[in-house]
Amino acid sequence: MVQNVASVMPELEPEDFHLLSGVEQGMRFSEYVNREKLTEFSRLSAENVDYRLDRCEDRELVERKTIQYEGFKLTFEGYDALALHTFVERDTIEGFGAPLGVGKESDVYEVQSYKPMALKYHREGYTNFREVMRERDYTSDRDHVSWLYTARKAAEREYEALETLYPDVSVPQPIDTNRHAIVMEKVDGVELSRTGLEPEQVVPVLELILDEMQTAYGEGFVHADMSEYNVFVTTQGVVVFDWPQAVPTDHENARELLTRDVDNIVSYFQRKYPAHVGDVDVDSVVEALTSATFGALADHTD
Repeated sequence: MVQNVASVMPELEPEDFHLLSGVEQGMRFSEYVNREKLTEFSRLSAENVDYRLDRCEDRELVERKTIQYEGFKLTFEGYDALALHTFVERDTIEGFGAPLGVGKESDVYEVQSYKPMALKYHREGYTNFREVMRERDYTSDRDHVSWLYTARKAAEREYEALETLYPDVSVPQPIDTNRHAIVMEKVDGVELSRTGLEPEQVVPVLELILDEMQTAYGEGFVHADMSEYNVFVTTQGVVVFDWPQAVPTDHENARELLTRDVDNIVSYFQRKYPAHVGDVDVDSVVEALTSATFGALADHTD
């Protein structure tokens, strides 16, 4: 279980971050970094490396393993600390708050700046690394891929999508990114899966989601992971979040992924609100979304 590192941040000194950065640099080449190479990577003396390793290991920011050599790697807490330190140095955030959501592939916390925001740490590769390597195309051409790289690339992909889509598509406003972390607008809403819609809201909300998917397609992206868990219902409408698996519309599987997205969200509404959502021609909806002609669900319902 990954722990919140905010509480240990005040205890860390600049040299601790030099050490953590050195371990991070060494992990580009191997999972565990030889202790003897950390003086070079961190630019600290051997004595200081020893001292900082003990401090960081006590705080569970690095992990030690003896193989053919004594090696060290960052834990996710150590990687979190590096990203959080960068955000603080940039004045992106000023304070750390409560968890907003903890999942298999990300942890989200409230943070303070000029207004409350959300800090999302990507966790891809932490528990299901082999599966992620197989499924995510941004790892397929690398011989040595660490979970740091996998999580960082997921954050980069999501931030790129958010920057492209906001504000034309209703997504959280992106604020800053570093390593595997993104600071974004905090959305005041309820996850669709936990929302009980009134009968008169059901079809309009589904149409709002499909309309956002249509606009996103026009801006060049397919979400590729659309479900009731990736949509907030707010007083203003809907917000679509979680875009790390987004693919450009010129991707060879874009149409297939869009069809899957439409089928996922329509099927959810059909299961939860069967009296209000009948048989929907998913292929017809997809055709309308890709041609920017989607208007009403009734045009695609038997």
